Amino acid sequence: MILKETLRAIGTVVLEEIERNPDFAQRLQLALTTTASALVGNNPEGAERTKKRHRSRAPAVIDPIATLSDHGDDALRHELQALPLDKLLDIVAEFAMDPSKLVMKWKSQERIIDHIIDNAKRRSVKGDAFRR
Repeated sequence: MILKETLRAIGTVVLEEIERNPDFAQRLQLALTTTASALVGNNPEGAERTKKRHRSRAPAVIDPIATLSDHGDDALRHELQALPLDKLLDIVAEFAMDPSKLVMKWKSQERIIDHIIDNAKRRSVKGDAFRR
């Protein structure tokens, strides 16, 4: 019973303030509309409220998994060796090949290439047990 009485008292105070203060009524309407639209998932103002992911790296120039499966190990290594270090790191970032964030600190191009090839090999055979 105390909860009902408290809510009724709050409602009465808010209604009285809305009648006396049109600015308060507008701000309350805006707050309720914004909150309701966020709960429902739509936005009446038309502004997009979804969080956009900020990309700190450029998109990868090649898909190592597709290249490995289409052309083989040597072709992938040859394509990766032609790329500069920052493009190799873009591939690592794009394909989430560095969950521990250690590879992004490496400076050896050959070490990063080996890492990409190892990951691509593992991912290309992942799930093969279920395909037989």
